[in-house]
Amino acid sequence: MTQKKIPSLLGGAMIIAGTAIGAGMLANPTSTAGIWFVGSAIILFYTWFCMTTSGLMLLEANLHYPTGASFDTIVTDLLGKRWNFLNGLSVAFVLYILTYAYITSGGSITENAINSLQGEIQISRSIGSLLFCLVLGLFVWFSTKAVDRLSTILIGGMIIAFFLSTTGLLSSVSSHILLDTQNKNATAHLPYLLTALPVCLVSFGFHGNVPSLVKYYNRDGRRVMQSIFIGTLLALFIYILWQMAVQGNLPRDKFAPVIAKGGDVAALLEALSAYIPIQYISIALNFFAYMAIASSFLGVTLGLFDYIADLLKLPDTPWGRAKTALLTFLPPLLLSLQFPYGFVIAIGYAGLAA
Repeated sequence: MTQKKIPSLLGGAMIIAGTAIGAGMLANPTSTAGIWFVGSAIILFYTWFCMTTSGLMLLEANLHYPTGASFDTIVTDLLGKRWNFLNGLSVAFVLYILTYAYITSGGSITENAINSLQGEIQISRSIGSLLFCLVLGLFVWFSTKAVDRLSTILIGGMIIAFFLSTTGLLSSVSSHILLDTQNKNATAHLPYLLTALPVCLVSFGFHGNVPSLVKYYNRDGRRVMQSIFIGTLLALFIYILWQMAVQGNLPRDKFAPVIAKGGDVAALLEALSAYIPIQYISIALNFFAYMAIASSFLGVTLGLFDYIADLLKLPDTPWGRAKTALLTFLPPLLLSLQFPYGFVIAIGYAGLAA
């Protein structure tokens, strides 16, 4: 009998990194504007340690249950139906609110990208959100392997775009802006600590993918653990560089217009473009932002998809997956059409619930 080939370690690590990088990446500079660079670096390392440890604990629990078991099965068995009900509300809220956040921000960038082509086609924010959700949602409906392949491509492109954009930004970092030396009151950063923490927690929110990876790697716990470590360390490294690139160029007081628009990604990129000396860096930043959001959307919705399938015991057939896909994507899509501005606020609520 031919032994089934175990998928590559790279694919799992890219799903983990892709899920994390995107939300935190694009929301962190705005949400940590209060505590600025040094404070954000400390809190990012702290949240990386906490979230990675909790992810490994979840992996250990998942390996004691049948393949395909997700939060619903595990919590019901360990804590009972009452606690599972509360846990189910929390898990569903976090994954749905993150999906909403990605659809709104992805729709915003899709709208700007298509409208900037200066052709006859001009679309609204709603159409941009619909296109973003529909195209990427097809990969989640198809299979975990399809998400693996697309996530690897997106992460590869994202890393290239990231270094193309940050090379110019990092070379123009101003130390007095980065360290906020013009602010004589050092304690002015402390009151903003609690507002930054929830968003930083979400920056490493890969936990919904653990049951999916256990199934994907055919219960090879070592491979899943390695995927978690590689993926989260890659995310941490990129976060620190991104914080330095943004908060070393865009002065602290210039974040006010971005915050006023709910931390909208397009608003952040627009504010940052005024401080970018070369045009191609701005283009690379937009590509990076889009791929970061798309990869996070794939990872989060894959976890939500498998959670709903486990909760409702929906079959792994084309029709069963179609029903799961409708329950996964339709509620946050409708919410994003009704409330198109709410990226950072949604990320913050997800962090509190997590």
